[in-house]
Amino acid sequence: MKTKLLLVPALAMSTLSLGACAENYAAEGAGIGAAAGAGIAALTGGDITRYALAGAAAGGLGGYFVDKNDGCDGYDRDGYLDADCFGTRGYPADPRR
Repeated sequence: MKTKLLLVPALAMSTLSLGACAENYAAEGAGIGAAAGAGIAALTGGDITRYALAGAAAGGLGGYFVDKNDGCDGYDRDGYLDADCFGTRGYPADPRR
């Protein structure tokens, strides 16, 4: 049990450092969700792999649909413009309207 409890902070710290480098909110959400799931499993005695996978899936979905700052984030690496940028200085008008 002590080994599992020592593993939780290490997972959380490694996930936070990877999440800081991610360009994609889904990747950040999945990493944090996996760490949270593994931590819950370690505390409750559940299957760490199953909880980490469930946490990663939930966090990835949450991160995909959430805009952190409601501000203009520019173009992503796929060439799509953030919806908050349309009509602001230096960006085109919203073509959907």
